[in-house]
Amino acid sequence: MLDNDVTAIEDVPPIKLDESFFQDPFALYAELRGTGPARPVVLPQGLRVWIITDYAEARAALADPRLSKDFAGAMPLMERHNESERPGREGFATDLAAHMLNSDPPDHTRLRKLVNKAFTARGVEHLRPRVAEITADLLADMAGHDEVDLLDAFAFPLPMTVICELLGVPDGDRESFRQWSGTLLSAAPFDEVRAAAVAMQAYLVQLIAAKRAAPGPDLLTALIEAVEDGDRLSEHELVSMTFLLLLAGHETTVNLIANATLALLRAPDQLAALRADPTLVPGAVEEFLRFDGPVNLATMRYTVEPVTYGGVTIPEGEFIAVAIGAANRDPQRFPDGDLLDVTRPPSAHLAFGHGIHYCVGAPLARMEAEIAIGALLARFPNLALAADPGDLAWRNSTIVRALSTLPVRLS
Repeated sequence: MLDNDVTAIEDVPPIKLDESFFQDPFALYAELRGTGPARPVVLPQGLRVWIITDYAEARAALADPRLSKDFAGAMPLMERHNESERPGREGFATDLAAHMLNSDPPDHTRLRKLVNKAFTARGVEHLRPRVAEITADLLADMAGHDEVDLLDAFAFPLPMTVICELLGVPDGDRESFRQWSGTLLSAAPFDEVRAAAVAMQAYLVQLIAAKRAAPGPDLLTALIEAVEDGDRLSEHELVSMTFLLLLAGHETTVNLIANATLALLRAPDQLAALRADPTLVPGAVEEFLRFDGPVNLATMRYTVEPVTYGGVTIPEGEFIAVAIGAANRDPQRFPDGDLLDVTRPPSAHLAFGHGIHYCVGAPLARMEAEIAIGALLARFPNLALAADPGDLAWRNSTIVRALSTLPVRLS
């Protein structure tokens, strides 16, 4: 229930999260859910935020116009709510932040309108044969090995190749981009994050200049040339939009494929069900998104006026992090939510968000995951983990739910 039995902020002390949060956030989410739907915490990076864990309140917050995502307004709050001795991130590469995920209407509306058409379900369907071709080539390369890291061999190169081909990014630049994006999404030291941001920004400026000089049949050229209602992207907006599309265009699907594979290999009955009936794969992708999706905490929002969720009032000027992983396992919305069930009826999970910031690339991610997981299971009927599940490491990121490696045996 929303907005009842109001609790004041001073009555709710913050919990300090440690490094264990990266490795198993679900244990903490269960604990937090028991204390109410919204709770102040200090993230491992030192930022004080309110985490929302319950499904109803999470869904409401994701679409709440009283929560802003405007980058300029967030910067002073970063300094105010930083409780560590590490500097905040307000000083680096702001050109990378001028994108639709960090904006409110009307700016968000005009920015999203310029890319919406390219990522509708119908708009990405023409990519299906190419996605299947890339998938087949990667699986053929894997077939020559007894054991591989599924991230390096399959989960990363598939979506990275797709989004880079879509945007027109040269092959040789993709590994650098992987390293930069990994640093930016991590809890790395400030100097490393800033260096990655500066390097990425410089690269994107050069890439856009090259596209202006030699246009191609790609989305980046289309964005440079796009005009909607007499409006076009500024240079800063082009840089940040390209950054967002490249980053989100591969990170979401990389981690969806890897997390789904791990979930199946840890649930032999579900793996057997999917092998027995491959028509279950599209529905299973929705279950993978719900069960252990690629996003852990949604990108930050902040209150522009006091808001109340589930009886807890959060004042103006506070950060809110919607815990997607927690909401998607809320037992009030998903019975036996901690169990993987590839036959679970379709559900309104929040893996791609909700409201105006719903992931524009969701149709592409779904298609890639459906093709990748179906083909992987068909090609390697004896696929198995090559490590103890407890020894697997997860990346130090509050935003993405991402494995560092996923060693598997193929035969």
